Amino acid sequence: MRSSGIGFSVACVWMLSTVLAAQQAAPPSGGGRGRIGGAGIGAYPARPPGDPAALERGAGLYKTNCTFCHGQDARGGDGGPSLLRSGLVLADQNGELIGPVLEQGRNPMPKFAFKPDQVADLAVFLHSFRVAGYDVSRQKPPTIVVGNAKAGETYFNEACGSCHSVTGDLRGIASRIADERVLQQSWLMPGSMAGRGAPVPDKARPPSVTVTEPGKPPVTGTLGRIDDFVVSLTTPQGEYRSFRITPRTKVEVADPLTPHRDLLRKYTDTDIHNVTAFLATLK
Repeated sequence: MRSSGIGFSVACVWMLSTVLAAQQAAPPSGGGRGRIGGAGIGAYPARPPGDPAALERGAGLYKTNCTFCHGQDARGGDGGPSLLRSGLVLADQNGELIGPVLEQGRNPMPKFAFKPDQVADLAVFLHSFRVAGYDVSRQKPPTIVVGNAKAGETYFNEACGSCHSVTGDLRGIASRIADERVLQQSWLMPGSMAGRGAPVPDKARPPSVTVTEPGKPPVTGTLGRIDDFVVSLTTPQGEYRSFRITPRTKVEVADPLTPHRDLLRKYTDTDIHNVTAFLATLK
């Protein structure tokens, strides 16, 4: 029987976090449909910069007429869908597709009596957004450090102090990781920020696994994959090994990040904000 350790679901979480880290590290691919509206470099579809005056007028129209339903950054609001992923908006060039929808309305959106030049200005504004990611057009908060540092210190001492120290491994962490978002992610899931500027701590080593088959010596290595049927590993010598799991196969997994994964199920939003606020003081 399989011995205690991380089970199938936790192993899947580990593998998923590895894949996500690789995806986050990869540069975004550019789009290429047409020369439209007024988006900046890296937007999708790729669009030349729009006229600044038209962009300002369009932003004013949007703020007055559209923000309530579609959100300040067009990513959806109170009942309105995201306009950044709208096929109609993506295919629009200079308002020719957006205009009829505004003129006719759509349940529950009312009709708008915009003039053609106003529709064009609004299109320039909508096309200034990138579809995904943090970008200059998105309405980002000035800081994500909104928690109570003192409460965060108390939580840290109770939940994290047995493994981490503000005078040891976390000494000056806020100076080493200046980006607040990276700082927060680095303690929520160490090792998941590959390529994002966060250092990989010692405790972020991948899980190791020891497999013992009946009548054979145990084999230990870095865990590659594990499910209910197969476990694979890479030995310290670089040899890839795969084993079929039977009722008599003993599989022991040691994951240094198990405490972090367990706490992910327990944190409240307030806990996360407070701990991040506390860690931001460690400069």
